[in-house]
Amino acid sequence: MLSALAIANYRSLRQLTVPLGRLTVVTGANGSGKSSVYRAMRLLADIANGGVIRSLVREGGLSSTLWAGPERFSAAMLRGEVPVQGTTRSEPVALKLGFAGAESEDFGYAIDIGLPPPIPSTAFSRDPQIKHEAIWSGPLLRPSTQLVDRKGGALRLREGKGWQAVGRPIPAFASMMTEHADPRDAPEMLTLREQMRSWRFYDHFRSDADAPARLPQLGTYTPVLANDGADLAAALQTIREIGDGEALDRAVNDAFPGARVEVEAEGDRFQTLMHQHGLLRPLTAAELSDGTLRYLLWIAALLTPRPPALLVLNEPETSLHPDLLPALGRLIAQAARQSQVIVVSHAARLIAALDDSEGLQPVVLEKQFGETRIANLDMSEIPRWEWPAR
Repeated sequence: MLSALAIANYRSLRQLTVPLGRLTVVTGANGSGKSSVYRAMRLLADIANGGVIRSLVREGGLSSTLWAGPERFSAAMLRGEVPVQGTTRSEPVALKLGFAGAESEDFGYAIDIGLPPPIPSTAFSRDPQIKHEAIWSGPLLRPSTQLVDRKGGALRLREGKGWQAVGRPIPAFASMMTEHADPRDAPEMLTLREQMRSWRFYDHFRSDADAPARLPQLGTYTPVLANDGADLAAALQTIREIGDGEALDRAVNDAFPGARVEVEAEGDRFQTLMHQHGLLRPLTAAELSDGTLRYLLWIAALLTPRPPALLVLNEPETSLHPDLLPALGRLIAQAARQSQVIVVSHAARLIAALDDSEGLQPVVLEKQFGETRIANLDMSEIPRWEWPAR
């Protein structure tokens, strides 16, 4: 379990610490920063796969993703007595991402990404660099809980009450997660890396006429639905054979009373068929409406026989009729019994369907002076957070 997500200087997220529950629902008006929270979590997951720097470059580079407002707001700015204006910078340019564990045996992690020194100038002088990384145990970084520390190229590991330096330097463009994950001297790093690699993200399944999920596909055991939903038929059949087939049937009937889904295998290719009340033949995936197909994709994603440690859903209500949202809410609540789930949504009916879920943590975002803040919680409800110092 994660207890908090912390983000600093990423787009509108100047300083944001989000408390996380078993099921966290992040909502807010358009432009309040919901998508930035989702994208920040994707960046965190990219760290464990060695792709965070490339992902930042694809977003336009560090200068494009950094908080565009002043380093701090003066009291006069907040009162509207003077216009918002830049101030003399007192801290280095830094984009920071991190999360904390819920219990003492859970791991926390933070990363600090900045700009390279101006000298010497090279063709990669604008590439972001990883300045600092840290791993600790429990909900708060303290000297006594820190297990791994990386500053610049230097990496050191906790050894008893002291530290052991790792001789080989870490390149500025690479995370220690992928450069040094030795099960003998750094088991915490290896454990955390594999946990982060297991995180699963689903964002806007394709349902257009050419969507892969509409076509027959080569089938094999598929306990994890692909991000684009191309292996829908194989994923549904896997649930039926090695997962909870009864839950699959209930989920279909909950949304479409009297309907059932089967998978037809023709040679090596699988095809999704849906039997609906009153029809003389089943409909193929190519014939289903966008909303019906998307709902079947959510069933396959949420009833996975291999639940991840963390499941993050971005606007799962897209293209669904409002009448389907209560059933989708019940599916999400069921998934939260097996995985920690974060839902980013602005659909009031879906949010209402999740209101009574066990372990629910609602987070409502708003913007003030271009900065994303949490509107529904006071400071006593925000987890304490400490960034590692450069």
